[in-house]
Parts: sequence; structure tokens; C-alpha cells
Amino acid sequence: MSTVTIRTDPETDSALAELTRDGRSKSDVIREAVLLAYRHRESTRLRAEAEAAAADPADVAEIRAIREEMDGDGAWWSLPATRAAGCP
Repeated sequence: MSTVTIRTDPETDSALAELTRDGRSKSDVIREAVLLAYRHRESTRLRAEAEAAAADPADVAEIRAIREEMDGDGAWWSLPATRAAGCP
């Protein structure tokens, strides 16, 4: 675990005061903020990748082909009958 020192401005001081009013420490609040920022960035990145894939004609064609294959009975022919019925 590392230690981080930050300089705050008045807006950040005010936000920290409000967020620690319930008894949480500044460290806990800042850790939560860093994790929320990271998760938001990752979500934004993944959304952009998904949108790029959805706009790529080759990816869309491949997805359609897989769906068609999975929708037909042929998708389950290679499995034993007990596996196809959801049995182990």
C-alpha cells in the first residue's frame, strides 16, 4: 500500500467535508473516488469498444452468422442428449 499526498482547492475541501460528515475518513472517501473514477474510465473504454464493434460490418456479419447457427437445431447436435437438455 502506498501513501499519496494531494493539494486540495476550496471546492475539493468543501466536497471532502460533505463526504466525511457521516464519519468516514478522508482516506476512505478519496479511495472510493479513485476507484469510481477508474471504473468509470473502464466502462467508457468498454462502451467505445462495443460501439466500434457494432459499427464494424465484419463484426456484425460474424455476430449474425453465430446467432443464426445458435438459433438452429444444429447448434446442439454435437452434444449428447443429456447435455443438450441441461443435464451434467
